[in-house]
Amino acid sequence: MKKLTDFSDAHLRIFERPKVPPPDEIEDVYLIGICGTGMGSLAGLFQEAGYRVRGSDEAVYPPMSTRLREMGVTILEGYDAAHLDPAPDLIITGNTSVPTHPEAAYAREQGLVQQSFPEALAHFFIRDRRSLVVAGTHGKTTTTGMLVHVLREAGLDPGFLVGGVMAKDTTSYSVGTGQHFVVEGDEYDTAYFDKRPKFMHYRPTSAIITSMEFDHADIYDDWDDYRDAFRVFSGIVSSDGILALNGDDPEVRALGDHTYARVRFFGLEGDDDHVTAQEVEAVEGGQRFVLVVDEEALCPIFLPMSGRHNLLNALAVCTVALNEGLSSEQIAKGFASFKGMKRRQEVRGEVGDVLVVDDFAHHPTAVRATIQSVQERWPTRRLVAVFEPRSNSSRRKVFEQPYAEAFDEVDLVFLSAPPFLHSDYVTRFMDVEVVVQGIADRGIPAAAYANADSLLPALRDAVHPGDVVLIMSNGGFGNIHARLLDALAEKPVVQ
Repeated sequence: MKKLTDFSDAHLRIFERPKVPPPDEIEDVYLIGICGTGMGSLAGLFQEAGYRVRGSDEAVYPPMSTRLREMGVTILEGYDAAHLDPAPDLIITGNTSVPTHPEAAYAREQGLVQQSFPEALAHFFIRDRRSLVVAGTHGKTTTTGMLVHVLREAGLDPGFLVGGVMAKDTTSYSVGTGQHFVVEGDEYDTAYFDKRPKFMHYRPTSAIITSMEFDHADIYDDWDDYRDAFRVFSGIVSSDGILALNGDDPEVRALGDHTYARVRFFGLEGDDDHVTAQEVEAVEGGQRFVLVVDEEALCPIFLPMSGRHNLLNALAVCTVALNEGLSSEQIAKGFASFKGMKRRQEVRGEVGDVLVVDDFAHHPTAVRATIQSVQERWPTRRLVAVFEPRSNSSRRKVFEQPYAEAFDEVDLVFLSAPPFLHSDYVTRFMDVEVVVQGIADRGIPAAAYANADSLLPALRDAVHPGDVVLIMSNGGFGNIHARLLDALAEKPVVQ
């Protein structure tokens, strides 16, 4: 095995924090930024586990705020050091908090007990359970949701935390009663006082790595820096577990040289893949395939999701689920009832034979894969793509050309100009007009608008019966999905 890259002390911490007591000595937990997607889910886990939970946030908004209040969680509006007097037993500081944040700074200066989001998840909920971590640039959320669903359908009741909500559920977390804890392993940084990737905290018994491609240009210097994070993560997977690697991705495949775990390749192209699929067939509502493990055909599986990338996600789940003792028949049963993830090719509605589909895609590769999957699912419909590059990484200039090339298979493109924030550098910031021109140069009509409000009227007028409108953003995008459906309902019918 090759020598693992070590993170320098700069990645670890910038000040000493008091030791966190054992879980049974903690009663009162306070979360800074409690209404964020991840922090809200962590708050839900603490509440479900019987802790007294409260926290603060600015511009508190549903659905997370509503859900937490319904659970009995106290939410304080705004950030104020006075919220931490008297001091809670534990403060959870998210990675959106900067050192000068009023509550984070007070907690540090007063020497209060605090942890980051991933530290708390590991300390209180993963602990000594079999930790199954799903990592990778793309496909983490869907793959994690698939794995949770398959394990639950087999009666194992895992604990879990996913970066999205399964279509048949209302939450993205559960403490669970079984021996497993399944977690989406994010490579984003942990907190202002700990710059390691979040997935470094999750104590993986076994892990999946779905894909690797440069991302998060706001925190990683370059491709080498990004790749090193996955190499180090591969090195902490337990020697008693497996590292399931996408054999179709050369960079992921190479991670097999950086682990002590048993390596299992899944894929569709490699001669040495341990888990693969044969007789793949696109059918109404998804795709069928025969699961092949170590060159033995096991059983047919129906996956109610379209697209090659979702087939690879499913093979990753098969790899880990089989290692955890499930039979191929149990896996097939689990997939057959999987309804997908909200905000992943989620049909939001249909008006006047115009289908409105929502997806979380925000990286050029994810945008391209989502478009291909939607085309496969609705092959006879015209496809109109609407995209908001909203995240810190998706707004970067480095992605201008990749985005220009990502929309080749659509008929019409609408872009929302990314907001320029105080933390952005002008020289690194995307010029949306460059993207529009790049798309147009490839023969696809495209236009950019300042925001959802200015985009919506033009979109309403452009769509026709029979269209699929694919809306992609990792944010709320001004509720454009529901507003478009309302606008189409009011649109005069052309005779």
